[in-house]
Amino acid sequence: MIQFIGVDMPEAFVSILICSNILNPVFQLQVVAPVLPLGNPYMCNNECDASTQELAHPPELMFDLEGRHPSTFWQSTTWKDYPKPLHVNITLSWNKTIELTDNIVITFESGRPDQMILEKSLDYGRTWQPYQYYATDCLDAFHMDPKSVRDLSQHTVLEIICTEEYSTGYMTNSKIIHFEIKDRFAFFAGPRLHNMASLYGQLDTTKKLRDFFTITDLRIRLLRPATGEIYVDEQHLARYFYAISDIRVYGRSKPHIVRGNFVLQLELDFKARVCNSNVNLRIGEPDVV
Repeated sequence: MIQFIGVDMPEAFVSILICSNILNPVFQLQVVAPVLPLGNPYMCNNECDASTQELAHPPELMFDLEGRHPSTFWQSTTWKDYPKPLHVNITLSWNKTIELTDNIVITFESGRPDQMILEKSLDYGRTWQPYQYYATDCLDAFHMDPKSVRDLSQHTVLEIICTEEYSTGYMTNSKIIHFEIKDRFAFFAGPRLHNMASLYGQLDTTKKLRDFFTITDLRIRLLRPATGEIYVDEQHLARYFYAISDIRVYGRSKPHIVRGNFVLQLELDFKARVCNSNVNLRIGEPDVV
């Protein structure tokens, strides 16, 4: 794990249990993000204020019921300390082994980030591996050639790629980022996933493939907010921030898997709610790759 050097802004560490009912935590949510020492972190007094419940945008709003108008969402502080990086880590921890069954979908209320990494852990957060890189310019951001899942095959389905498909559309209706589970399934089950028996057979006999679709923890690393331009406008830094209205992760607990039954057992976005909140502030740096 590598740390960026020179990130010395205060950091907020928020830990929240997300529950299906009051006695049944579904997963733990942790958000590590810079905060401003004084004042309203949002810098938009007419629309949002961290000290006012009706105008605040806390992390649990990424997992409440969607479909309301206006949308509810979590929002980071703005990029007031530019050119210092604005790094945010969002970690979901299930404390159990989960097999993913559908696309991971992240809906941004802001522009989609210029740079982001999706990571996974198989050992409850002790070690992390990249799942996918996202950037407006993969070569510049991560020294990787841009690819899409369509460029993969059965033989390369485990390849970690950088995609530019989801990092455009600043201030447009393009708000969604996917990690394409179903497209990878299709290499084994066919374009419409009609041959699930073939996929299950591969998962049963190929440990590397099975591990690829298995997680205990998921981490979203936001490395650079949407700018919509080559240069950052230092006169209007309040326009640069992260905001997420919804995170959807579909999966099932591996001990309860019944082969041939592809019903999603955990829909973490619609039924989850906060059952306990523990908020702490500390000084430090988020670990970033």
